[in-house]
Amino acid sequence: MIRMKPLSELPAAQIRGVFFDLDDTLTSEGRLTAAAYAALERLGAAGKLAVAITGRPAGWCDHIARMWPVDAVVGENGAFYFCHDAADRKLLKRFLFDEAQRAANRERMAAVRERILREVQGAAVASDQFYRESDLAIDFCEDVPRLPPGEVDRIVALMTAAGMTAKISSIHVNGWFGDYDKLGMTRTLMRERHGIELERDKAGYVFAGDSPNDAPMFGYFPNSVGVANVADFGERIGTAPAYVTRARAGAGFVELVRHLLEK
Repeated sequence: MIRMKPLSELPAAQIRGVFFDLDDTLTSEGRLTAAAYAALERLGAAGKLAVAITGRPAGWCDHIARMWPVDAVVGENGAFYFCHDAADRKLLKRFLFDEAQRAANRERMAAVRERILREVQGAAVASDQFYRESDLAIDFCEDVPRLPPGEVDRIVALMTAAGMTAKISSIHVNGWFGDYDKLGMTRTLMRERHGIELERDKAGYVFAGDSPNDAPMFGYFPNSVGVANVADFGERIGTAPAYVTRARAGAGFVELVRHLLEK
């Protein structure tokens, strides 16, 4: 992995908002701590944009967009964004594919799922799969004993052979039909809901993440930040973030917010 600069070197004054992953970035060992949630609230109170960028399912993202102190959620690795219109008391949903296409893709994914479960011993369908609209999530360590890296790579290879895009998060391998990722939908969200072209203004935003499926965001944002556990992936990360926190997971997110707001 290339050298990452300490968070202390990140220029805080120019940052107008934070895009952040959830699992093992905002959360710690599967739990959202009071300190991490309070840090998220502090961002909003300071007038900073806060957008969750996650591989988690539509059902979870519906709840997060409605009830958490966030401006929007990009979910299922870029399949959609949700944001809550407080004035109209309405959840706005923007999917990349229409309902018919999503249903057809789910039928195709069923065959891939069954092959993976046959051929990769110890793998399981993620417990949140029921709430997904657009992708297949295979659990390799969240609710099952951690699989060796070679078996995780085997899951990726089976998805890719079936024509799917496959990405490794800190807990799942996510696969979907279509050429999209977290970055593409983030740019769409900012253009459609905030009138901001990120290609021009990306230096004003931070992305915080921890795993290989965050690589497109790490590569795009000059002020990308990895929480300390990003180093666990070594060279598997693909593109490393520019900066890194001292603390891991949610404590690293708290460290980032403190740096942005107390400089």
